[in-house]
Amino acid sequence: MVQYVSPEILDSLRKKRRRRRRRGGEEKIDEDSDDQDDDEASNAGHSLLDASFQSKQKLVNRGPPMMTRAVKLAAFFGLWYSQIVIFNIFNKKTLIVFPYPWLLASFQLLVSSLWMLALWVSGIQSHPLINRKFFFALLAPALFHTVGHVSSCVSLSKLAVSFAHVIKTSEPVFSVVLSALHGQFYPIHVWFSVVPIVVGCALATVTEINLNAQGLWAALISNVGFALRNIYSTQSLYEFNHVEGLTLYGWISIISLVFLFPVAVFVEGRHWVSGYRMALAGAASPLSFYSWVLLSGVFYHLYNQTSYRALDEISPLAFSVGNTMKRAVVIAASVVAFRNPVRPLNALGSAVALFGTFMYTQATAVGKWKKNKKKKNDVAKRSS
Repeated sequence: MVQYVSPEILDSLRKKRRRRRRRGGEEKIDEDSDDQDDDEASNAGHSLLDASFQSKQKLVNRGPPMMTRAVKLAAFFGLWYSQIVIFNIFNKKTLIVFPYPWLLASFQLLVSSLWMLALWVSGIQSHPLINRKFFFALLAPALFHTVGHVSSCVSLSKLAVSFAHVIKTSEPVFSVVLSALHGQFYPIHVWFSVVPIVVGCALATVTEINLNAQGLWAALISNVGFALRNIYSTQSLYEFNHVEGLTLYGWISIISLVFLFPVAVFVEGRHWVSGYRMALAGAASPLSFYSWVLLSGVFYHLYNQTSYRALDEISPLAFSVGNTMKRAVVIAASVVAFRNPVRPLNALGSAVALFGTFMYTQATAVGKWKKNKKKKNDVAKRSS
């Protein structure tokens, strides 16, 4: 089949050929060049294919930009993982000597609130003008963020860090079920993807050596809280897409602190003074205890800040995969740091649960890709 080539393209090809000859030292263009150009015209389709191939090859050979992107991605994940591991270690160290998770959760929200206020006042991070509509839209996500965060701290005070994070891998199960109760139904393949999570968590639970019922329920309630936070964030904040994720997180932290601290005083405030004295006696030194508390608050904010930054820098699929691997890294690091005994079946259950979480992220990513493709096709049909 003969391809049609416009005169403008043909003329461009001839000029490029002459330039290559001049650069190669051929000062004189012989008479055969016209015949060759005519041959080039007759075979212009192949020339265009060659030109296209050379153009693509140049893109493939651009190693430094691709390498820079890979290094940047690795740096993001390395920073994120190290921050969340440090947070979990110092959070657990604090809760061992000071088992009052409601106060510790309030302190961590306080650190995030003060950090964000400093970023806004200094102008490093921009913030939107707050109106009544935006404030009321934040109330439900902030409430469920409060439930999720304090329940997570309670679970970590009662359970081994590794087992608590295995249970927290079941959050997608609650997301699928609660989304259906709110009128948003996932495809059947997404439902099937959460089955390994249920099986893995069940296996890890029945084989856990130091199982605590209160800690288990707290971890499950934490999953419910964070799942509802995501659902209500989508529903109530859809009009505020212009607000950056980190800024949104800052306001949610401030409102969550207002929600949490009065309840924390009511629940365990009467024990704080005696608990503080016991913590000083149980820690290696008062400075060690203070540093554990401070580092738990600082790295709680830093790992959340990095995760929101990563959402702006990398694709949602890469973020989902990285979020799944985050659990595996925390579980492994906590086992090493605290020397928790792990049975083979317990390790198998943890691995199955993590695999199920990975399958869920892949299933939801495929669904989003198909949805976006359908939107593009619909737009193309309307424009044609």
